[in-house]
Amino acid sequence: MRSSYLRWLTVLFLLGSITAFAQQETRLLRFPAIHGNQIVFSYAGDLYTVASTGGVARRLTSDVGYEMFARFSPDGKTIAFTGQYDGNTEVYVMPAEGGVPRRVTYTATLGRDDVSDRMGPNNIVMTWKDDTHIVYRSRQIEWNDFKGQLFQVSVNGGLSEQLPLPRGGWCSFSPDGSKMAYNRVFREFRTWKRYRGGQADDIWIYDFKTKATTDITNNPAQDIFPMWAGNKIYFVSDRDENKKLNLYVYDLGTQQTQKLTDFTEFDVKFPSLGDHAIVFENGGEIYRYDLTGGPAQRLVISVGEDFAIGRGGLRDVSKEVTNFEISPDGNRALLGARGDALALDVSRLFHGLTKNRAVGERGITRHALRQEHALLRGKLFEELLRSLVGVEHAELQVQDGLARDREVEVAGLDDAGVDRADGDLEHSLAERGPVEVLLA
Repeated sequence: MRSSYLRWLTVLFLLGSITAFAQQETRLLRFPAIHGNQIVFSYAGDLYTVASTGGVARRLTSDVGYEMFARFSPDGKTIAFTGQYDGNTEVYVMPAEGGVPRRVTYTATLGRDDVSDRMGPNNIVMTWKDDTHIVYRSRQIEWNDFKGQLFQVSVNGGLSEQLPLPRGGWCSFSPDGSKMAYNRVFREFRTWKRYRGGQADDIWIYDFKTKATTDITNNPAQDIFPMWAGNKIYFVSDRDENKKLNLYVYDLGTQQTQKLTDFTEFDVKFPSLGDHAIVFENGGEIYRYDLTGGPAQRLVISVGEDFAIGRGGLRDVSKEVTNFEISPDGNRALLGARGDALALDVSRLFHGLTKNRAVGERGITRHALRQEHALLRGKLFEELLRSLVGVEHAELQVQDGLARDREVEVAGLDDAGVDRADGDLEHSLAERGPVEVLLA
């Protein structure tokens, strides 16, 4: 009886251990690359490395900016990636096992240059042309944010050279380097789904010797991310009946296309070709597809970090107030800062109404602020507004009979720019004297 009881305890302990480990699996892994037994990906704006079979990842970069689109050199010794170490988004290189990054491009700062923008970031590393040249997409000479060109730069730095194409996006070179498969249109950062219009891209082959281009897909669906391996070109398309992005392969010999994956819930995103496999995103996880064939394998990856950036503590948020509102009795204020709602009472002591670390709270005002002006009530908050919201001048105005006719005369604003107060508040304000605070 006792031995049976101990066996059950052992089973429960093992199950608990397995569950605890499973809970450590990390999601939202982005922009993977692979070479040999090593994968590099982006997570929380930094680069991490992990075995090609998954496991616990090790961080390679720790800058406050965003590091993304890592690509291994053909020999696997160097990583080229897009980073923001010096403020601008540029191309960097570093040893594949980690080390000090070295900047190789110097371009102008763009107004739209962010990973969350629908145009995508600037200077995205596309691939390596050989062991010493990196190809990246840039908008450095383009006035239209929608367009960009392909440039190559030496791993040792120097001036970049534009490839002989008017525009380009994701690309991959033939094994001998004489041809390149590429996309003309670049719109992967847009949220369009099941699109079949003129911006739906195809896979084109450009011959550097003859200067000829050939469309190998010619499909109304989206065909993107060409990856040239041997006599085959792998790519992503949403041409199936579910209109989900999946992995396909085009045989240059037979000119036949074959579907390789069958995801129905999430799209295949940002694939990258290695020496023996392709890795890609799907549903926030990383999958590996071996070029020898077989189904794509989901990789269980854990990021074992202290996540110091997510720790709590005291922080001065006086310069980070995004919206605000005053209570009906004029004795309390609600402020929104850093994704939380804060309350301020007469004693001017803050306390947080929300403490959600995963979701930001916003829009705490009771009604929309018109023409970017706010009509706030209460003498108490004049100094508060000056100090917290950066107001240089707060003008106090009172009108006789405020509670009766609900009219406030404000210099520089018409009636449409002034919010009306509710009746109870107006009676309270009439008793308390000058109470209208106008932010102009």
